[in-house]
Amino acid sequence: MTTKTVDVLLVGAGAMSTTLGMILKQLDPSLKICMVERLDHVARESTDGWNNAGTGHAAYCELNYTPEQPDGSINTTKAFAINTSFEVSLQFWSYLVEQGNLPAPKEFINPTPHSSFVWGEKNVEFLRKRYQALSQHHCFKDMEYSEDHETLREWMPLVMKDRDPSDKVAGTRVRYGSDVNFGALARSMVLNLEQQDNFDLLLGRIVDDLTQQADGTWNVKLKNTEKGGSEVINTRFVFLGAGGGALPLLQKSGIPEGKGYGGFPVSGMWLVCKRPEIIEQHQAKVYGMAPIGAPPMSVPHLDTRIIDGKKSLLFGPFAGFTTKFLKQGSFMDLPCSISMSNLKPMLSVAKNNMDLTRYLISEVMQSHSSRVDSLRNFFPEAKDDDWELSYAGQRVQIIKPGTETAGKLEFGTEVITAQDGSLAALLGASPGASTAVSAMLSIVERCFADRMNEDSWKQKIRELVPSYGQNLTEDAELMQQVRARTLSVLELDRQS
Repeated sequence: MTTKTVDVLLVGAGAMSTTLGMILKQLDPSLKICMVERLDHVARESTDGWNNAGTGHAAYCELNYTPEQPDGSINTTKAFAINTSFEVSLQFWSYLVEQGNLPAPKEFINPTPHSSFVWGEKNVEFLRKRYQALSQHHCFKDMEYSEDHETLREWMPLVMKDRDPSDKVAGTRVRYGSDVNFGALARSMVLNLEQQDNFDLLLGRIVDDLTQQADGTWNVKLKNTEKGGSEVINTRFVFLGAGGGALPLLQKSGIPEGKGYGGFPVSGMWLVCKRPEIIEQHQAKVYGMAPIGAPPMSVPHLDTRIIDGKKSLLFGPFAGFTTKFLKQGSFMDLPCSISMSNLKPMLSVAKNNMDLTRYLISEVMQSHSSRVDSLRNFFPEAKDDDWELSYAGQRVQIIKPGTETAGKLEFGTEVITAQDGSLAALLGASPGASTAVSAMLSIVERCFADRMNEDSWKQKIRELVPSYGQNLTEDAELMQQVRARTLSVLELDRQS
């Protein structure tokens, strides 16, 4: 059994780990970093292009980020938080492009207008109020709104084609939305990291155990699935960024901060268009209203995707249920994650979310024709034979210990860190990779607090993210400067 000593161990080779690795290497190139991945390729689980929506989540089109309050007002808090978090990601990617650490922007991000589309008097009223609440703020000042069929036909031709002129519909649009190939982005980051000193990528490694030593470091035992045998990595800091696989690893670590957490896996499926002539008629990400009882990841959308230079058209996602935590995981993932500390929270979530359970069952039971019927709300002329089903990645929603109830189901991402800063884990799903830079910066702040007080780190982090430490929601001038730069550098201001 071989033993290796490093400063940082990154578990998982997806969007989160690669982002944290890039940030830390920019801050201190001398850090010894090791990245381990259970598969034989980088970013092939949830980060892979076909396993997610590729939406650069900026809250321009996602209606579930702006819930309507009981008094009829629109809650914009989450929308502003996600919008400014995505701007942080855009700043970091812009810096990496400028420094030659990432390829040409079109290799991983492409301009794709972000639109919302609703029908029916009640939903139109909601979208109108949402537009009014958001567009008066500088973060959303470029949002457009229309109830006019001709205008909407210009924005989304497929959606409006042969639609009844008497239909009450409405839409919004932000021209400089984006489609992101997070798989290509992560692989480009790893390629850059591999060219630097003191970085190792170990593929085909499964984390067998994590044990904290008396000196505060961690011994992480790895099983080599390719050659057999075991290895031990001794590290001062561990990041568990393994997507759905992060929860079982957090449980293995035994840190008190992870007690009581559970996971609820939700699978996803897409309808993928097989007809090039149809694909070419659509250039946008068009989001609608989520069905009652649906998880946020199931908000229906008709999406233009650019994956490896090829344009595609997807509709979905359709939710499903499996006990796997990873697409290439085990059916025993969910049962093996249940422990005495999280049994009560998980049972209470099961009891209090029967609508979600019924929704998932109905989704699983759908036929191909019924899925295409859902698509026809967005594309009235859709034909069954023009679309095929494709399976997306797994998402594990967070079940956490609650206060009022024994458990609470969370539909977002959450960073969990050990009190001594020696270990961190990221749990959850959407908006996920879009806000990776903000999430990873929060880990650097918590787990490398001493280094963050150094002038060299303070100066460098403001090079990576010029708005760092400032509030983009409140500072309109700064937001304008930041956005002008990122739209230019990442070529999101070019005609899509």
